[in-house]
Amino acid sequence: MSILKRIVLIGLFILAGPLQAADPLVITSGTDRATPIAVAPFGWQGATVLPEDLANIIGNDLRNSGMFEPINRQNMISLPTRVGEVLYRDWKALGAQYLMVGNITAQAGRLQVQYSLLNVTTEQEVMTGNVSGSTEQLRDMAHHIADQAYERLTGVKGAFSTKLLYVTAERASPTNTRYTLFRSDYDGARAVTLLQSREPILSPSFAPDGRRIAYVSFEQRRPRIFVQHIDTGRREQITNFEGLNGAPAWSPDGNRLAFVLSKDGNPEIYVMDMNTRQIRRVTNHMAIDTEPFWGRDGQTIYFTSDRAGRPQIYRMNINGGAAERVTFVGNYNANPKLSADEKTLVMIHRQEGFTVFRVAAQDLQRGSLRVLSDTSLDESPTVAPNGAMLIYATHQQGRGVLMLVSTNGRVRVPLPAVQGEIREPSWSPFLN
Repeated sequence: MSILKRIVLIGLFILAGPLQAADPLVITSGTDRATPIAVAPFGWQGATVLPEDLANIIGNDLRNSGMFEPINRQNMISLPTRVGEVLYRDWKALGAQYLMVGNITAQAGRLQVQYSLLNVTTEQEVMTGNVSGSTEQLRDMAHHIADQAYERLTGVKGAFSTKLLYVTAERASPTNTRYTLFRSDYDGARAVTLLQSREPILSPSFAPDGRRIAYVSFEQRRPRIFVQHIDTGRREQITNFEGLNGAPAWSPDGNRLAFVLSKDGNPEIYVMDMNTRQIRRVTNHMAIDTEPFWGRDGQTIYFTSDRAGRPQIYRMNINGGAAERVTFVGNYNANPKLSADEKTLVMIHRQEGFTVFRVAAQDLQRGSLRVLSDTSLDESPTVAPNGAMLIYATHQQGRGVLMLVSTNGRVRVPLPAVQGEIREPSWSPFLN
């Protein structure tokens, strides 16, 4: 049995696969310095301590993008930070190029946040704004402010207000494992349970509207694909074929779902019209075709296949035609994900002569490949909708965890730990 065949069969019961390269550039730290930014503690004169530190959340968001390096907050003690009272020379001495300051006030039972982004070098205001919400929405307000600052300074929409899906497996005994599907902030905070089962849950995927998800459940002791509405919890089983039913992937318009079926004897990629529930076969090859991912034109599918003898990534038009091989570096490339601009292909990769699986990014125009992770047994990469960050599942100290890495390679941080083995992350689209 080939490596990919084992991955397809085992992956539908537990997880999914890995990656590779001939002579890749391993990114262990950024070569160019990230832009230094100071996010000063926001002023608050209330009688109680707020449950969240807005400045800390904003600083972590900007750092996670790999574009900014927050100044150590210990160096900010005693510096004026209120809006309109900044002394630029003090912040220049700390090496900050930009400075975020803000004040929080309580009005009519809600919190009002006024914030300003300043260019310390030119001593000019770059951006100012206001946002309001309840105490429970402090993290939402912090992510919103970080999104605004990121977009103003980079010209790219921030993705800090997006959400994350992931699955945990918590073993109570050798024969009793509980699987839980969670939805959380992109950084793992505020996790909410969407589904619990005694059988595996795999391949969760957000629809483009952010309100529906698709996933594979083994609750009937064999894999079936379900669609669930996040707000109401209403769920519907949409496949019930013999054999494999797996790897659901939404089209860019949310009207179609690609997935893998083996109902005709071999794992192939099919597409379902979500309005009519009609399905049609896309691939037709004696090899295993799996892990579909849509191009933004809604006509192109990227997928993993072992038709060349080992797992590699291909693409083809869903309306027919020959499949084109995309990856050539390394002896294993699988689980394709595209950046928002479709210039970068993220995948699981294994280098020639090595046994470890790592996350890698390939420039689709030049063909060059970079290894982004320094762990092993990496799997299931998912890319932020703005392409600045990705999250993948890996192992640390013998347990499954999620790791966030900036796509420029400057930042690599584990997400907060939860109970059990963590796996199968999936990033949401931009949310309104």
